[in-house]
Amino acid sequence: MENTENTKTKEPHKLNKRVTDLIYIALFTAIIAVCSQISIPTAIPFTLQTLGVFLAGGLLGWKRGVTSVVIYLLLGLAGVPVFANFKSGVGALLGVTGGYIIGFIFTAFIVGFMCDKLGRKLWVVIVSMLLGLAVCYLFGTIWFVIVWNGNAELVSSKGGMSFLAAVGTCMVPYLPFDAAKIAVAAVIINRLDKTKIMPGEK
Repeated sequence: MENTENTKTKEPHKLNKRVTDLIYIALFTAIIAVCSQISIPTAIPFTLQTLGVFLAGGLLGWKRGVTSVVIYLLLGLAGVPVFANFKSGVGALLGVTGGYIIGFIFTAFIVGFMCDKLGRKLWVVIVSMLLGLAVCYLFGTIWFVIVWNGNAELVSSKGGMSFLAAVGTCMVPYLPFDAAKIAVAAVIINRLDKTKIMPGEK
């Protein structure tokens, strides 16, 4: 009888947690989408996308953070203009910059996983974001080179692209801006963690 009562007590709690999780996931999917539109149009736009991804992973934990990013990608694939400069569709992901968008999944996982396991101490948050960004950059830059060199039109008009050339084009100019985003995200995550408003996934 006691076990039955305990089960009945736990069921509403589990339901409330699932609803809360869905709300957080939807909220951060929207935040990433909004951050994507705050941009400086260039070949690879300067955007606040990674800021949204950092916050999703750091505040929600790896499971909910990755889910937010995956839903963001699925919305873009479905034609909702959530990518930078209001782009959407398969073409946006299969283009030269698509690897960076897909790389957000790795970033959210690394940030969320480290924060879940080690806590949201400032140094943990900063290191996790540096690692997450590095993996995203590596994946995205390799993708950039492969797609560029596989596009006959780009190669004929602008020449082939080496990995080092892609690093200079796709990474180096963005590092100061990314450093600023890491600093802002680290402070926000660390401060909100102290309020216990949004506990990460354990």
